[in-house]
Formats: sequence, structure tokens, C-alpha cells
Amino acid sequence: MNLEPRLGSTCLGRGECRFEVWAPRADLVEVSLLHPERRLLPLRKDDRGCHQAVVSGVEPGALYLYRLDGQKERPDPASRFQPEGVHGPSRVVDQGYPWHDQGWSGPNLEDYLVYELHPGTFTPEGTLEAVIPRLDHLKGLGVTALELMPVAQFPGERNWGYDGVFPFAVQSSYGGPAGLKSLVDACHSAGLAVILDVVYNHLGPEGNCLADFGPFFSDRYQTPWGRSINFDGPGSDGVRRFFMENALSWIIDFHLDGLRLDAVHAIFDFSARPFLEELAGAVRAKAQELKRKVLLIVESSLNDPRLIRPPETGGYGLDALWNDDLHHALHALLTGERAGYYQDFGRPDQLAKAFREGFVYTGQYSAFRRRRHGRPCPDRPPSQMVVFAQNHDQVGNRADGRRLDQLVGLEAAKLAGAAVLLSPFLPLLFMGQEYGETAPFPFFVSHSEPGLVEAVRLGRRKELADFGWPGEPPDPQAEETFLSARLDWDLALIEPHRTLLRYHQELIRLRKTFPALAAGGPEATLRAEASGRVLALRRRAGEDEALILLNLDQEPARVEIEPGPGRWAKLLDSAEKPWGGPGSPLPARLDLGRLSLAGPATLTMAGHSAAVYKPEKD
Repeated sequence: MNLEPRLGSTCLGRGECRFEVWAPRADLVEVSLLHPERRLLPLRKDDRGCHQAVVSGVEPGALYLYRLDGQKERPDPASRFQPEGVHGPSRVVDQGYPWHDQGWSGPNLEDYLVYELHPGTFTPEGTLEAVIPRLDHLKGLGVTALELMPVAQFPGERNWGYDGVFPFAVQSSYGGPAGLKSLVDACHSAGLAVILDVVYNHLGPEGNCLADFGPFFSDRYQTPWGRSINFDGPGSDGVRRFFMENALSWIIDFHLDGLRLDAVHAIFDFSARPFLEELAGAVRAKAQELKRKVLLIVESSLNDPRLIRPPETGGYGLDALWNDDLHHALHALLTGERAGYYQDFGRPDQLAKAFREGFVYTGQYSAFRRRRHGRPCPDRPPSQMVVFAQNHDQVGNRADGRRLDQLVGLEAAKLAGAAVLLSPFLPLLFMGQEYGETAPFPFFVSHSEPGLVEAVRLGRRKELADFGWPGEPPDPQAEETFLSARLDWDLALIEPHRTLLRYHQELIRLRKTFPALAAGGPEATLRAEASGRVLALRRRAGEDEALILLNLDQEPARVEIEPGPGRWAKLLDSAEKPWGGPGSPLPARLDLGRLSLAGPATLTMAGHSAAVYKPEKD
């Protein structure tokens, strides 16, 4: 499908503006122009419930509402800007922008190293343009892409972003559409791609007016966060068009390189051609037309490889998938936590399986779910999975929002960084992780309705109850909860944070320098074996090979290394003193070739440490 976005208000030039809204529930829709002068103009309705008209004398900046059947006045569901918030009028936006990214096509999938950030807490200013001065830091770190948490207009000025109610509008407190375009343009000039987190499984409650226009919601299914979107019931064609146009608008108007689709397991769709498959086809066609690489990355708890298989083999054709299993396996081993979904994890062989196969649960019984879970994924390359030791969910969905460093200490945090950045998958870092940020990332909102605020507080307590964490979570509505999450950039200038930053830079440099440490493709191989609580990973790509050792125990541990060809030189050891470690017993060189008759080599590793070896050339 080669769909062109038309919904919303579109400046046509010479003072003309096209208004188009899908509102099958209204017989008459009028555009109520509020600024610069008040006018009320009817729109023409077609047989699919779309109302549209071209109106003269409307310039960018004009404010408007839609009047439905002469009664309710509502903002535009496809509004591009809500300068007065979710309860105010929509503003006509001229999408023209002096872009400087001509010739930019974006990195290949396997070259993505993702840095996730929340625009409101990444800087003291809390705007999209305020991210731009920090791009040199991100370039120096070595990441290749920013992933922005959702920017769709939400109520108030403080929110994680998953309560958005105007999917096309860039949050006004972040700087609106101009702010996002400035950031994307600057990122491309710096050689960085930009991914945007979008939410197509539900909309937030406050200011949500879409049901007044059409059957956007379904009572047939339920999500944990609100009414499910109607992707397969009566009237769903218009709903699907609305969200497909939304995806394409981000790509066309804002030059985004990819979208991360939140929790697609809560997109309920039993149609013959599911929305996700149709969306992937539309985005792929638009990317080819624009001569750019555009990715669709999905979050799903289902462990279902069909999401990332091509359509010709029965898949949906999406590009990559967040892999929670590797995080859960690593987190459970480092923290010892076994509550909630962590009860399914905690064995070293599970982490080894995650490295080998991606998913840990591929059809086995899950005690947390009380049923079998997942299916094998033998045909998909590791470069189609995104992995992490921290992200917004895994930090923020704790009672206190504490980061991994505060839970397990510096040495274990370095080990986790190596496990992710030296894996065969696409790595993701959460903002501040690279230097050991100490600020928590608790859940926060700024709703204006007292009943809703109390419902959020109660819902938060209920959501966290499965984990049994002591104490009350911070009040989501309190401004101090939001302020506590702001990064302290001065930390990166002092020890041990400065050394931790250099350590992550070195891990990324190794990943980029040695083919065996890059994202694995179909030709790459990996062996992962657990010896006690030590993992030995052998990675190979072409003629390049690497040996990665991970000691998941807090105490020193012994590991047996199978004989191999020639001599091996140590490239990095997290326990060495230059990286802030206590010192390492591992030798600088291994001569595994001499051990072919003597049997395995037995080495001792420092507690919670990671090391990398590479064969020496003769």
C-alpha cells in the first residue's frame, strides 16, 4: 500500500488549507476557526465517513476545533500541534523546514547501537532542542541512533509519554514540531539516526476525544492501560488508516529513521491481514520511494518470531524485536531477584541460551505465566533482536525506579555493559547508563483530574504488587518525582563515572573494530557455554574470532576453556585497575594451541568481571 497522509490540516500555499477528518459518527462536521478570526465552515462527507474541504484565508498558526453535529467542539484527532495542551484548540502547521540532511539514508540494521532517552529528563531544559548540545557526547560514546520515548501530546508537562492522546502532535512542552525537526536534522548532520517510540495499543485517558469521531476503540479486548484500539472490528478500516498515516507522517514530515512500536502484544487483531503486516508493507514502500532506510522495531512479550519473519514465509515483515529474555536472565543472575517475571529466570544456562538462540522461553512452561510460553527462532539473525541491561521499563517499573548500578554495584554494572555491547544482538543503552547515572527513573504524570490522579496512584501500587518490593512508590503526580529523574551530567566528569564512560566507549570501539564482535548475521557463529556461573562465548565472523568470558558470581571463579588454535591476546578486562577494577588474575595472553593434548585450560576470573580475547596473528 502506497498511502499518502491526508488526515488533519494541510497547508496548500497561497492561504489555502485542506481539512480532513474521519468522523463517521457525525452527520455534519464543521471546522470552527478561532484565530485570527472566528469562522464556521462545513466539511463535505463521503461514503466512508471522511469529512473534508479546502478553505481559503487560513495561514499557518491558525487555531481551530471541529464542531460535531452542531454541538460538541473537539480538537482535531490528527492535530499536528496542541499549543494549549490536550484540552485546547489545534494549530495549523506548515510542515516546510530547511532540512540539511540531503543524501542521508540512515545506517544499516546491523550497525544500530541505540541510546534511549526521555526528552523531559535528559536535560535541565527538558526540550527536544536541548538534546542537540549533547550530541557530541553521544557521538563520542559511539552510539549510532537515538531512541526517543514517546513525544505525542499528553496531558500536562510531565509524563513518560505513554498517556498520549493526539498521536500526530509533538508535545508542546518539548518544543512542538519545530523542536523535533531541529533535533532530527542535527542528529543526521552528526551521523546519528533517530527512532521514535509510538504507542498504537491504547491512548491515554485525559483529553481523549477520538471516540466522539468514530469507532476507534473496541470493547472486545482489554489492555492493562485502557481501552484497546479497534483494529479488526466494524469501522476498523478507518482506524487502521489513521494509525498508518500517523506512522508515515513521522517518516515523511520529520525524516525519522525508524519507529519503535510499544507493546504490540496488546494490539489485538484477528483479521486475515493484520495491521502490523499492513503497516510494515506501507512503511517499506514509502522508504523505497524516499530512498531511505526506515526500520520498524517492536516490543512484544510473546516471544513470537513471526513478527520479524518476512511475509513470504508467513511473517509480518517487521525489522527487529526487543528481547526481554536476555535482560531478565542477566538481571536475575546479577541481583538474585526472583519475584514477578524474574521467577522464571536465575540459571546461567538460561543466559547462555539467550546468547545462542535469542529467546530463553521457546515453548517451555513458565511459572510466572502458568502456561507454556514462546517458540523457537532458529531462522532469524541476531541482528533482528534488540537487547539491553537497562531501559525505561526495567528501571522505571520498580517501586523506587532505581538503576542497575545502584542495585548491584560498579563491577556488576560493567559486566552487564559487556554482556550487552559484546552480544551478537543490537545493543541499547538507557540514558546515563554509560557513566553510571545515579538519578532514578520513577513513573511520573501531570494529570489535571483529581479522580484520574488517584486512579493512577492505585494502579501503580497494584502493578508493582507482584514483585513485593518494600515501601511506597514515589507519588507519580508530584513534581519532585519528575525532577528526581533528571540526569546529573556533572557526574560524567568525576570518578568513578568518568572511567565507566571510557569503559563503555572502549566496548563500543571493540564492537565496531572487530567483525566477530559486531551484530551477528546469517554467516556468523556463536557458541555459549555455562561453567558454573561463568559464561564462555566464542564468536566468529569470517576469519575473525573472539572469546568472551563473563563471571556472573560476585566472588572469583574458575572457568575451563576448551583448546583452540594458536595464541590469544586479551583486548579488555573489566577487573583491571585502569577500568576501576580490583585487579585481574587473567593472563594477558593464552596459548590454547599448546593445550590440545593437555585438555582444557583452567583460568580464574575476578568476581563480576568480563574479559575479551582475540587470536594473535602469526
